[in-house]
Amino acid sequence: MQGRILIGELASHVGETVTIAGWIDVRRDQGKLVFFDFRDRSGLVQGVILPGDVTLMETAKSTRNEFVVSVTGIVNKRPEKNVQEGKLNGDIELEIKGIEILSKAEELPFDKDTDLNIDTRFDYRPYTLRSQRDRDIFTVQATILDAYRNSLTRQGLLEFVAPALVGGDAEGGAAVFKVGYYYDQTAYLATSPQLYKQIMVGAFERVFTIAKIFRAEKHATTRHLSELTQMDFEMGFIQDEFDVMAVLETVVRDTVTEVADKHAAEFERLGAEVPQLGEKFPVLTLAEAHKTLGVAPEDDMTPEHERDICAWALKEHGSDFVFITKFPTASRAFYTMSDRETLSRGFDLLFRGLEINSGAQRIHDYDEMVARIVERGMDPAKFAFYLQAFKYGMPPHGGCSTGLERFTARMLELGNVKEASAFPRDMNRIDTLLSQ
Repeated sequence: MQGRILIGELASHVGETVTIAGWIDVRRDQGKLVFFDFRDRSGLVQGVILPGDVTLMETAKSTRNEFVVSVTGIVNKRPEKNVQEGKLNGDIELEIKGIEILSKAEELPFDKDTDLNIDTRFDYRPYTLRSQRDRDIFTVQATILDAYRNSLTRQGLLEFVAPALVGGDAEGGAAVFKVGYYYDQTAYLATSPQLYKQIMVGAFERVFTIAKIFRAEKHATTRHLSELTQMDFEMGFIQDEFDVMAVLETVVRDTVTEVADKHAAEFERLGAEVPQLGEKFPVLTLAEAHKTLGVAPEDDMTPEHERDICAWALKEHGSDFVFITKFPTASRAFYTMSDRETLSRGFDLLFRGLEINSGAQRIHDYDEMVARIVERGMDPAKFAFYLQAFKYGMPPHGGCSTGLERFTARMLELGNVKEASAFPRDMNRIDTLLSQ
């Protein structure tokens, strides 16, 4: 819009007549005065109409919350007694001289900042995304993506775009969504960019991708989604899985630090604490974790044990993050390298009681990879395209995958991972409830 000033820039225009554009966040009629809070992508500002202009007052009183307007006015300093310290534009207000209605809003179903049950929030998603809570969540999530990407780039990894349509299931067994493809063929929505990451290592050595993936398991929990975003990286010429873990820890530290630096206000409004990083993320084998908790050995961590070991890590090491290593090879993906006969070079990273990342050193020898595929009851011929990477020479390599929604949910201490998806998909919902 020509001549438009963003609300977040108004403090540098005190005494000037400016034009802003955005939404009416709140309208308040107080006697002969009308007050507004106007909202755009950069923040909010209070505006006031003083008595005298009958036409302007009539226009103002014809509006309601969420009308889209263009507003011209004078940027004034607030009286000392009305200054709101620490708040954006808390020391200024806009003396309104003109309002142009750009788009009207129908009567609203409820106040957008009302505390709602989760299904109502998603039933009215185009509207509830405008709430302060949701704008805070996805503002922070954008920084997570940016910081994660920048940290990997600084560490010498190249970004690539992984396919969402694949010819088979990359994990060799996870439930998948089938898609009708050309010439009566069946394709699948990718459950992971894993195989493509490994192929790319053979060409570029260090790569990462931020990919949409799809899981068809019939989960209805606070931890699962059917469509999610994975932040994956893979790197060649490693000594072991601890090289991968070191890069991951750097990425997580960089991301948490940048989010904390930029979003103190969002943490405060959401009632979340900035994650504790400690001097170094503690590392426990699966057996050590169970021993620490005083529970019987198992092949994995239960949700309760994940929460308990994270509580231990915070208390003993000042870290909201903890690595768990040495899972049984049989419980990990087929391409995971074994450390000993029955244990793998795989790891998980837990954050505030939830697994947010899984990774490993991978098998890089062609014959060993073929043998593992056969051992798992799969057909090497179906992996011929992927196996070319190993047939023609692959370095020792490994990588991992971080769930964006889980990372966001734990960062902001949200109760349900679905809250960290702008448009969540699960077994009961694709925008609208499937059971309606």
